[in-house]
Amino acid sequence: MQAKDSEMTVEQRILAFDHLGKKINGLSQVDFEDLAWRVENNNNWFTPDHTKSALNGLSEFLNKSNLEKWIAKYPFEEPKNAKEIGILMAGNIPAVGFHDLLCVLITGHRAAVKLSSSDTYLMKWLVKELIEIEPEFDSMISFEEMLKAKDAYIATGSDNSARYFEYYFGKYPSIIRKNRTSIGILDGTEKEEDFVALGQDIFQYFGLGCRNVSKIYVPNKELLIKFLDAIEGFQILSSNHKYINNYDYNKSIYLVNGEEHLDNGFLLLKESKELVSPISVLFYEVYENVESLKSELNEINEKIQCVVSKNAWFEGSSDFGQAQCPALEDYADGVDTVEFLINL
Repeated sequence: MQAKDSEMTVEQRILAFDHLGKKINGLSQVDFEDLAWRVENNNNWFTPDHTKSALNGLSEFLNKSNLEKWIAKYPFEEPKNAKEIGILMAGNIPAVGFHDLLCVLITGHRAAVKLSSSDTYLMKWLVKELIEIEPEFDSMISFEEMLKAKDAYIATGSDNSARYFEYYFGKYPSIIRKNRTSIGILDGTEKEEDFVALGQDIFQYFGLGCRNVSKIYVPNKELLIKFLDAIEGFQILSSNHKYINNYDYNKSIYLVNGEEHLDNGFLLLKESKELVSPISVLFYEVYENVESLKSELNEINEKIQCVVSKNAWFEGSSDFGQAQCPALEDYADGVDTVEFLINL
């Protein structure tokens, strides 16, 4: 049986999400610790610090002013017949699929969600809190294992899973996302605080997100030693057994194969033309000049989620430390999700 269309207005929906942002901000230490423990129990990669970072990121844009400015950019009208949108969520970092859910609900459509097993608890908690704030959302959100015959689809995964998504969902209106990663560009003027901010872009969420920097471009190799010295404060990563197991494994591979690399005890730096480095490894490449680098990056633009550089000097980049701080309009893969939804 088809769910009844909600009679909520976009203003009511914005207000509900604003209240959710306030709820997140107002969590007591005891409630947060209980939530974070359950999230980590669901996925050992999701430490309490990372859950806090993810929730802080959500609360940054879940406020009435930001939501109104965001939606005001579109020729928005309430849909006459709300569509059911299948959302296949990723689970690489905490609540990574929430933005897609927000886009679907804010535009007045219904969300049929297939959660990643890696990010079940936090997403269900957020939905539960949202429905408690605004019960009308109960008829607009469902969790499903099989997303068959929906009106449209938003699917996030790897290059391999994207082929599967194309096969099953290609005949429907769809946004199908593939592997992407992020890069850092250095010019040699960086100071210690810049390297530390870049370290945040690399190490937050253990480097598991598409907005995490997995490769840096440097004008010379001497800069790499300064970088490694400056990021000693991230040594705490070694206390996570999953991260250090990756480090030990990759280090042993490089040593056995006699592959040249730099090592500071928790991060391996390796020269490579590839973009996506394994966990605990950062690829680097030496560039000759900015123009040649721009030309090279233009050819692989569809593989890059975001670029960071000191004070955002490189065209189209964000400042160091900002990779995991997307705004509402920073859509994954550069595809405007709201525009897609309002044009259905």
